[in-house]
Amino acid sequence: MIKFLQSKVSIAFRTRLTRYIHDLYLTGDNNYYKLMNLDGGIGQGADQFITQDLTLFCSAAAALYSSMGKPLVDLFVFNYQLYRSLGPLALGGILTGYFSTAIVLRKLSPPFGKLKAVEGKKEGDFRGLHSRLLANAEEISFYGGADIERIFLTRSFKDLQRWMEGIYSLKIRYNMLEDVILKYAWSAFGYLITSLPVFLPAWGGLGGAMEMATTPEAVGRERGRMKEFITNKRLMLSLADAGGRMMYSIKDISELAGYTSRVYTLISTLHRVHANAYYPPRGSHAELYSLADTQGTIHNGFDGIRLEQVPIVAPSLYPHGGDDLIESLSFIVHSGDHLLVSGPNGVGKSAIARIVAGLWPVYRGLVSRPRGFGLDGVMFLPQRPYLSVGTLRDQVIYPHTEMETHDSGKSDANLQKILDDAFLGYLPAREGGWDSRKEWKDVLSGGEKQRMAMARLFYHEPRYAFLDEGTSAVSSDVEGLLYEQAKQRGITLITISTRASLKKYHTYNLTIGLGAQGEHWEFERIGTEKEKLGVEKELQDLRKRLDKVDEWKARREEIENELNKVWAQEGELAPPPYVAELEAGDSQAEESANL
Repeated sequence: MIKFLQSKVSIAFRTRLTRYIHDLYLTGDNNYYKLMNLDGGIGQGADQFITQDLTLFCSAAAALYSSMGKPLVDLFVFNYQLYRSLGPLALGGILTGYFSTAIVLRKLSPPFGKLKAVEGKKEGDFRGLHSRLLANAEEISFYGGADIERIFLTRSFKDLQRWMEGIYSLKIRYNMLEDVILKYAWSAFGYLITSLPVFLPAWGGLGGAMEMATTPEAVGRERGRMKEFITNKRLMLSLADAGGRMMYSIKDISELAGYTSRVYTLISTLHRVHANAYYPPRGSHAELYSLADTQGTIHNGFDGIRLEQVPIVAPSLYPHGGDDLIESLSFIVHSGDHLLVSGPNGVGKSAIARIVAGLWPVYRGLVSRPRGFGLDGVMFLPQRPYLSVGTLRDQVIYPHTEMETHDSGKSDANLQKILDDAFLGYLPAREGGWDSRKEWKDVLSGGEKQRMAMARLFYHEPRYAFLDEGTSAVSSDVEGLLYEQAKQRGITLITISTRASLKKYHTYNLTIGLGAQGEHWEFERIGTEKEKLGVEKELQDLRKRLDKVDEWKARREEIENELNKVWAQEGELAPPPYVAELEAGDSQAEESANL
């Protein structure tokens, strides 16, 4: 019964702590992303803190009730007798009791091994969801999927909670059976064995021999001495046992202190991230562009996307300062003005989306953006499309739930039309319907994943959307149709890409990474005279190169003639090996064409 109550206290304690940590961890401020990528207080092991360390802490804390309380009670309640000696009959009875007890308990014991295996799987599923959340923190943050991810985690934990409570119910029944056999039945059997020296002195071993050898006149005195000896010795054994368990509890307290330290580190770090309470070390100044040096402003509720003198900085883990990519960036995008952000790799194109989304700090300047997510807000399509756990329907409506989809008045027919517009209309039939559940990241190809992200965009229909290489795995003809579909829905696109072919779908072009150090940028309207002059200049460069083709051919012939002299064989000129190979390849191609 004590173990059952201890288990109930542990799971109740863990349930409350898990709910409290989830409230801090999964918020609209994307604390789960900042905890791993900005704070660095607990490294990359948040899932282990929340799943394993929290479990050990709750179990150790609940165990204090029995590891310390029970020995204290045992100091007062132990009242068993010490048996002076045992004979052959008692020894045979004890051995028989051992075997019979083992057989009974084995027959009536629940399959705890299998139950523990299932419990371990459910624990792994719960921890796997946290690991999945960390591995895809950026994508989920762009989608604003904290609420739906909390639903997934809570659902998995409740499943684990119900399973563990079922195991505890089986354990209490089994423990009661153990108590009946080991405490009560064995106690009664022990009293029967200890009575052998008195009632059957011939079978009572040393105690029975002393009983038969004692004269009647000395019976009272000797029996009194024996009673006193047994009582004192039993008390000493009881005290030694209780004292030993008290000593063992010191080790338990030390382990609990270690678990407490880790849980405190997790909760204090979450509070620091949630409150953005970053301060420079005492007696020193904050490093430039560190989390303690955040002086920028974010304005929610603006009808557009605007950056005013905002430095693009790649942040480092606290308390170190970040690396500035662009000293100061300013531009504005109104509804209907589609923007292409272009430039070389590694110059900070994706950083603009992270700053607007609130994932990275605004160290200086002003960032203005729409207030929310959805019809009146902004949506982010990251480089790696995120596919959540759930059905095919869940992939389209993410991060909405089916209830939210039903409340919005959208049916499966509307979702089918969205998939058709994203050129994925064949998926429900191919994958077994809208309610099929699969590991979608393994089922869908790269192009299908990106088109699924576009289907989500068509479903939510936000006013603004950031596409970070969102169609890089899609063919150019389908890519153009997807862009036109988005425009027809009134979505203003802000595309981050290195491909100049996307200019025809946009109104403005923001080019970053210019200059020798890549710190300059340029914001211009597409189709201006300046851009036309740039295209004309590029064409002139190509014409100049084409004019040199004859000169290059003549130079090639000179080199071949020189090589012919080198590979001359037996006084005759032989062509170089590579020329022979080319001629052989040409002849094979001609034969294939004739066939």
